[in-house]
Amino acid sequence: MNELRYRQVHLDFHTSEYIPMVAQEFDAEKFADTLKKANIDSITCFARCHHGWVYYPSKKTPELIHPNLVNKNLLLEQIEACHKNNINVPIYTTVQWDGHVAETHPEWLCVDENGEFINSQNIPKPHFYYTICLNSGYRQYFKDHIQDIIDVVGIENIDGFFMDILFKVDCNCEHCISKMQALGFDPKVKHERIEYSTVMVDEFKKEITEFIKERVPNAGIFYNSSHIGPNNKRSLDDYTHLELESLPSGGWGYDHFPATVRYARNLGKDILGMTGKFHTYWGDFHSLKNNAALEFECFNMLALGAGCSIGDQLHPSGKLSKGAYELIGSVYEKVKEKESYCKGAKAIPEIAVFTPEEFYTFKEHDLGIPPALIGAVRMLQELSYQFDIIDSSCDFDKYKLLILPDDINFSAKLEDKLTKYVEKGGEVIGTYKSLLNNESKISSLYGISYEKESDYYRDFILPNEVIGKDLYKEEYVMYLRGMEIKAQEAEILMHSVQPYFNREGKKFCSHQHTPSSGKLGYPAVTKKDNVIYFSHPIFRIYRKNCARWCKLIMKDALELLLKDKLITHNGPSTIITALNTQSYDKLKEELGTETAEAKHVVGVVSNDDIESASAETTQVKHVGLDNYHNDSCNHRDILHVLHYITEKRSEDIYTIEDIIPLYNLEFKIYVGSKNIKSVKKVPSLESIDFQKLDNYIVFNLDKIEGHSMVSIEY
Repeated sequence: MNELRYRQVHLDFHTSEYIPMVAQEFDAEKFADTLKKANIDSITCFARCHHGWVYYPSKKTPELIHPNLVNKNLLLEQIEACHKNNINVPIYTTVQWDGHVAETHPEWLCVDENGEFINSQNIPKPHFYYTICLNSGYRQYFKDHIQDIIDVVGIENIDGFFMDILFKVDCNCEHCISKMQALGFDPKVKHERIEYSTVMVDEFKKEITEFIKERVPNAGIFYNSSHIGPNNKRSLDDYTHLELESLPSGGWGYDHFPATVRYARNLGKDILGMTGKFHTYWGDFHSLKNNAALEFECFNMLALGAGCSIGDQLHPSGKLSKGAYELIGSVYEKVKEKESYCKGAKAIPEIAVFTPEEFYTFKEHDLGIPPALIGAVRMLQELSYQFDIIDSSCDFDKYKLLILPDDINFSAKLEDKLTKYVEKGGEVIGTYKSLLNNESKISSLYGISYEKESDYYRDFILPNEVIGKDLYKEEYVMYLRGMEIKAQEAEILMHSVQPYFNREGKKFCSHQHTPSSGKLGYPAVTKKDNVIYFSHPIFRIYRKNCARWCKLIMKDALELLLKDKLITHNGPSTIITALNTQSYDKLKEELGTETAEAKHVVGVVSNDDIESASAETTQVKHVGLDNYHNDSCNHRDILHVLHYITEKRSEDIYTIEDIIPLYNLEFKIYVGSKNIKSVKKVPSLESIDFQKLDNYIVFNLDKIEGHSMVSIEY
């Protein structure tokens, strides 16, 4: 497979049979020229859509060629024109949604407990959302379809396959019931049916990947389920890369991508982020996303270790939108300038946050991103900490501090692993129910015992000079119920305070909760050695109510444990920072050893410049080792600074309209004992004056307008 391209478009083409003269205005040369002018280096084009029609001259199923398709060679001409211009064309096909299959093969559809077809989107007719069962005769149908694409397009012309819509579903069809029984699942129990469906999907992916690799060994392969999380680890070998569908205005929101990519980037696969040019969701014809919003979404992908993919939908006429590709092109022009400082770069995290998603059961399969995780991501981003999201099987030793946010289920194995991590000098912050043992009621890790959930649905915390030092020394309400604990081997850093009474029975006071009685309650924050515990669901409270005092008491706890913070700045909390490192060996691998010369000179602007330059004139900065803490001087670190403010001006969606510049901000970056050669703006390569103070470098950025990048060269 070729290296992952960083300026991609995902070009939908779900086209109704009631639309006439489909692709009548398609012109292959103009199509490719538009893409090239928009700085696009890869575009996913359609073999088959959700309506069930195909857009190539099928040999196996010519009756499925779109009935009004004027140009039967549409896909073939798209591929040919793009390949002439060094633009890749992964091929799209649908898997579990197909309107034509639903009409002609109802026996292949998933059915619920009542024998009704399953509409996975709960959208009234007309639609193509009835879900197809992968255990039915459809499986062979799909393999025949893939073989047909290969035969018609030709192995040499296939860059990859994007296979869309594979997900767990509560199917009660005879095929699934038979397979469940054979594998020991009880088809009468809903959560067992759902668990089996994940086994079925993984089995399907493995079979299709083997099928494709036997025929097109170098093809990219991706299966889209609209989310990547811990459940994907079982089938990772069946993917060549990962694409994180996350349209902020399309239901995912701006919290989904950072919470997903910070986990996915540790799975050992190259990653694309995927947003859309649409103002809202897929299929939003004749709408354009605000330029500032699209910039932020793409630059945030770069900052968090992903390439970029922007979703569009080709008009049935076959003609690309001038406005859409001027918009995409304006953003990708900037991505093109910056991408050589992003390819092969690895995050430098100081903290890891456990994902509660790891502990979802199949009874809770539709919960989405855990609120505690969203709260933790928001809080740490606003505090400018550098962090990953991990599960219990990951290597803890990469991180100085681990956070267990609110809802991490108890596991003796995890507790033992964390205890050993702390014994080696690691630091832990746990909150609320995380890793509390319901049987023993004792936590040797936290040095506490817990009695029960608090009697009060809302109580209070009392800040002091250790935790809450920047707050008034009076009560602050905690909007969700805490855990009543006792300090056994831990010191108490902060107390809770009781209200007069709960709002229940005949007792109530005013509009919401009863005020503080002044009587101290159970410990709110405790510390045992390098471990701090909060007895409230502090991250879920932050997600629900954005109580600033929750962020400030967490900030104090982090500063108490974590020395040598990587990034400090004097800007507002709306700034997002990301610090990545580029090793020279990885850069050679990404850009080619002949053009990436190991000389201490400045980095090139883009891959296109590398390809067009000679070995004598193209000399890439020797950027060294992956390990940030290694004392080698042969690498560079890249600081990303983003300042875009999301707003909910509408009833339905968040977006970004304005870029508000910031001026004259000071940054402190921890570099340890390493010697700094230079600090430069990217991509202009203008030098920035800096000072080395203790183990930090300190410098000013005179202006941040949306996205700024700084190269710290050793």
